[in-house]
Amino acid sequence: MSNPSDRAAQLSPVKRALLAVEQMQSKLDAVERARTEPIAVIGIGCRLPGGADSPEAFWRLLRGGVDAVTEVPADRWDVEDYFDPDPAAPGKMYTRWGAFLDGVDTFDPAFFGISPREATSLDPQQRLLLEVAWEGLEHAGQSLDDLAGSKTGVFVGMMNNEYFQHLKLQGLDAIDAYYGTGNVMSSGAGRLSYVLGFQGPSMTVDTACSASLVATHLACQSLRGGECDMALAGGVNLILLPDVSIYMSKARTMAADGRCKTFDARADGYVRGEGCGVVVLKRLSDAAAAGDPILALIRGSAVMHDGRSSGFTVPSGGAQQAVIRAALAQAGVEPAAIGYVEAHGTGTPLGDPVEMRALGAALACARPHELLVGSVKTNIGHLEAAAGVAGLIKTVLALQHGEVPPHLHFREINPQIPLGEIGARIPTEPLPWPGGGRRFAGLSSFGLTGTIAHVVLEEAPAAASAAPADSERDATAESVTTAAAVEPRDANGRPQLLTLSARDPEALRELARRYHEHLSRPGADETPADVCYTASARRTHHEHRLALTGSTCAELAERLAAYESGETQPSVAAGRKPAGQPPGVVFVFPGQGSQWAGMGRRLLPDEPAFRASVERSDALIREHLGWSLLDELEADGARSRLAEIDVVQPAIFAVQVALAALWASRGVRPDAVVGHSMGEIAAAHIAGALSLEDAARVIAGRSRLLRGIRGRGAMAVVDLGVDAARTAIAEFDDRLSIAVSNSPTSTV
Repeated sequence: MSNPSDRAAQLSPVKRALLAVEQMQSKLDAVERARTEPIAVIGIGCRLPGGADSPEAFWRLLRGGVDAVTEVPADRWDVEDYFDPDPAAPGKMYTRWGAFLDGVDTFDPAFFGISPREATSLDPQQRLLLEVAWEGLEHAGQSLDDLAGSKTGVFVGMMNNEYFQHLKLQGLDAIDAYYGTGNVMSSGAGRLSYVLGFQGPSMTVDTACSASLVATHLACQSLRGGECDMALAGGVNLILLPDVSIYMSKARTMAADGRCKTFDARADGYVRGEGCGVVVLKRLSDAAAAGDPILALIRGSAVMHDGRSSGFTVPSGGAQQAVIRAALAQAGVEPAAIGYVEAHGTGTPLGDPVEMRALGAALACARPHELLVGSVKTNIGHLEAAAGVAGLIKTVLALQHGEVPPHLHFREINPQIPLGEIGARIPTEPLPWPGGGRRFAGLSSFGLTGTIAHVVLEEAPAAASAAPADSERDATAESVTTAAAVEPRDANGRPQLLTLSARDPEALRELARRYHEHLSRPGADETPADVCYTASARRTHHEHRLALTGSTCAELAERLAAYESGETQPSVAAGRKPAGQPPGVVFVFPGQGSQWAGMGRRLLPDEPAFRASVERSDALIREHLGWSLLDELEADGARSRLAEIDVVQPAIFAVQVALAALWASRGVRPDAVVGHSMGEIAAAHIAGALSLEDAARVIAGRSRLLRGIRGRGAMAVVDLGVDAARTAIAEFDDRLSIAVSNSPTSTV
């Protein structure tokens, strides 16, 4: 065969030039496809105010119009000591409010391989990132067993490190060996990569309030550039000391009533909030190939700076227009396609009109439907470095549900905002996504010091946009959410194997309780196959393990309840994986007596790998013995010849080989094999010592020999050791002898 260069040399100069142009164009097209490939959001982890500790809980909060703002809790500071309604009062703040998380002082360091001593010096923001990143990976169905050493990137937005200040207040004697790594900003991303074993790009981003959306933009760039194959992007913010709130009060940016009244005529500033959000990202082509759950697509994004404006912290409408247009251009999306914009929306009397006018100018067009605009800050306050990812998660959920949740605290439009001219509407109740066709959204996040970002999102492809399932998180960061199943759903009611694991027995019981609760929900639309597939193939497996079988969700729930109550059932097994290297898999191939009428009958129609193997053995057995193995396996009780010694031996052999093929199709291959009697022949074939043709020839020959001597003797298995058996038959040694010593308590 001639090679392409030889064929090209035979072309005329003109044709060679045309071929070179085509090849160059093909390369350019490939570069452009990579540069603009959509990025799939495949998982979400979040810990947000109002108890929103899962995507499902966050959506309930948003759709229900919940205001998560409260007075400053006593475990942060005594609000009475720092409150003064006079903004000019030294060392005081004129707000009593914030949106806070519960339990930020709780952490299970052992789960992440961190010593209690190191955990004491560890910024709670780093602790929160570890937990939420783990939850996000489980929501995405990504097993850490498969990700160690992978090109997975980590991009984290952070700006405050108040725990550092807290430790300094304890004096120089409090400084230990973990003081630095526990609190420097770079450890936010670096610790995630270290603990999870990722080797892609890893960086902490501080562009103030736009940090987590800028981190998302960088993650998308890294994915498109091939630096990483998967990325975690997000941000975190905790409010541990009163200092920043005092500063914001002096800058007059805080709302006295503690509410972000974004776009409203009463807008007078924002309220601070805290939380953490992480999204798991992949190139769309990779996510589709892996069967990952695709929640939404990031079509394009852009980042720039305000440049010189009328003040360092004063927004620039022109720059905001430019960043939106740049993101649309990178996404290849027309302005008219955008149905909803998640605005930065701090609720300041200066910033709101600038942002809304910029949206109107950038998205101005002959719009077929009104533009809906809202801001998550009206629910959970301004999360500062985590504000962008909170808005991103909200927008992904809105795209999934095809609905825009209500924007709170809106009564009357700010008179500086020409809402009618812009063609926009502020949704004060849940509204269906405007217009028809594909759903697109925009998302803005602006930094205090001028770095601004905009992201364009699209709903997930139709085949991937399954309705999200409820999930909760247990003490081991395990998630019950079912990932999109790669395997087809099983409608045949076959038993399924549910495998759960945790780092300690208490966490395993808690996980079992949550699965029990999840599987007992009325109206659950998952099949047992979906749940069991995700638990087995899409979860990281830990030391303490539970396995049980069931054909329905109700059966699985019933057996989980039995485990919780300590009841012993044959279909429920619990144990502990030995430390160190995982134990090997051993296949045991038994001899005669392991058969039963109907064996393999249900597997033949349901498992292609099993049937294909039996059919190969059938052809060989038919060639040597002249009868059909398939006919014998499918025969009913009256016609079955499995009791005949020359039939049962080839049948057992073929079923054993087919079962090994079935396990191999599921990714399970033995490290060692053990065979007994005719099982030795199947074991030798699976070990590679015999080809299937040779193994079939041996089992057929063995079968013919045994058929020739049948009726001339018999065997019995007794529950005695070999010495006791010899004593028992001593007086009959002219007629009985020891054939096999199976075990210390079993002799033939």
